[in-house]
Amino acid sequence: MKRFSLILLLVIACAITYAQDARSLIKEGADLSSAKQYTAAIEKYKAALVIEPNNPQANYQLAFALNQTGKSTDAIPYLQKATTGDASANMKSGAYALLGSIYDQAKQPAKAIENYKQALTLTPDDQQLQYNLGLAFFRNHQYVEAEQCAINSLKLAPQHSASMRLYALVAFHQNKRAPALLGLCSFLLMEPNTPRSSESYSNIQHIIQGGDLKPEPGEVAPHHIDAETNALNQAISSAVATEAKRRYFVAADKFTQQLQAIFAAIGPLAEKQQHGSELFKAPAARFYKLSQSGNMPAFARLISQSSDKASVAWIAAHSDEMGKLDEWLKGN
Repeated sequence: MKRFSLILLLVIACAITYAQDARSLIKEGADLSSAKQYTAAIEKYKAALVIEPNNPQANYQLAFALNQTGKSTDAIPYLQKATTGDASANMKSGAYALLGSIYDQAKQPAKAIENYKQALTLTPDDQQLQYNLGLAFFRNHQYVEAEQCAINSLKLAPQHSASMRLYALVAFHQNKRAPALLGLCSFLLMEPNTPRSSESYSNIQHIIQGGDLKPEPGEVAPHHIDAETNALNQAISSAVATEAKRRYFVAADKFTQQLQAIFAAIGPLAEKQQHGSELFKAPAARFYKLSQSGNMPAFARLISQSSDKASVAWIAAHSDEMGKLDEWLKGN
């Protein structure tokens, strides 16, 4: 019995030593990953998995390191292991999220969507996950679902400019011109002068001119829009048609008046509508107030500066007007 007890103690001691060794190896791997020495980190994680094949931390960290070195396909089985067993909810969510990202990059949106949804069941208040899922829906031409994800993301992080841009784009793809226009204007307030700003300004011009987004391969163009959306679309067209009768020597002056007329037309309509989301109604009221404030020239220059050098010069020469706009925006 003494001999059996001694052997049992030795077995337990070895098991504890192995467990400690696995934890130490994971810690060493994490330190190497932090230093971006991913190849060396991979070896540490693999060694840890020899000792504890189902360790969720080792599986996840190994998958992350593999993905960082461009071996995303190799990372998939380790991530799948990390979603099982006794891993924490955050660990499983992270593994599902990374799987979603890998499939998204591989242009497999259906699998990306499936994994992002799994992640959100575990961490529903993860704003980045809501955005990533919306982006996957967008790439899969599921614009209604993408719009809801963008709204969810903005509820969690109202100043997340990428989510506002996504909201505007999916609205535009559904021929919801008013929400798209206001979303693009809101995005340009957050991000007025970047490469994405120039594209957004171009999209605003496209909406003003009455153009449609051409369906992408595999995309079905919207066949029907509801009466409220149609009324808003018509309001934009009517406002632009009225302003078309006037002549302007400066392009930014024309843009200013077009926006002012559109905002003035959309505001009262949005207030009366029953089905519009708060993400549309609140900006509609705000931009209506802006159209009545005397700050429209500064606003039009601010959001057009990425595409109009004259607007950049105007901003530099009119610091008082820009200051007044800034104060108005802070108060509204």
